[in-house]
Amino acid sequence: MRVLIVEDKPKMAELLQRALRGEGLATDSASRGEDALWMAAANRYDAVVLDVMLPGIDGIQTCRRLRADDIWTPVLMLTARGALADRVAGLDCGADDYLTKPFELDELMARLRALIRRHPAHRPVILEVGDLRLDPATRQVCRGAHVIDLPAKSFALLEILMRQPGAVLSRYDLLEGAWDSGYENRSNVVDQHIRALRDRIDRPFRRHSVETIRGRGYRLRADGGR
Repeated sequence: MRVLIVEDKPKMAELLQRALRGEGLATDSASRGEDALWMAAANRYDAVVLDVMLPGIDGIQTCRRLRADDIWTPVLMLTARGALADRVAGLDCGADDYLTKPFELDELMARLRALIRRHPAHRPVILEVGDLRLDPATRQVCRGAHVIDLPAKSFALLEILMRQPGAVLSRYDLLEGAWDSGYENRSNVVDQHIRALRDRIDRPFRRHSVETIRGRGYRLRADGGR
């Protein structure tokens, strides 16, 4: 999953990025609403974490303009204002959820997962493809009864593939979903991580679930490699 964090306070932005990256999410950040508008238009984000108090156009205006530009990425608003009128204003401008500072990281992550499941269509709480099972909340992956320990990047790639079983995803699709804008764009970085993923979920079980589609990218077999 890839998340845009819009926060003008550097320490808070860094804290949020570090926390979300620790959960295996790719993150980009913007300190102004104007920057968030073009970044959200230029990139495919699974969610936007948007602070209300921003220099230039504030979070309310930013969210309103995102919706006016037909950008319907889920928006979770963050603010120190907890009054009912402020929460209503945030939701009425097009935000999907509202979280008051200070907050717990676990609640932020749970709200993000709930938003991403609901948009743009229903997404299951737990992903299952064949005998592969992935739980985004607990970050647990199983092949049948066997629990598989995955590094953060391998987990991110598998989640992307499992959300679209049978679909061919290009290297660019995988880079966009699993890496933030600061990644080193080498032609073989995805290939290296796919090999590492296969070493964990396929080879020990004599399966071939992650297929290479020559000249196009990769695909997770809809039967999970049976």
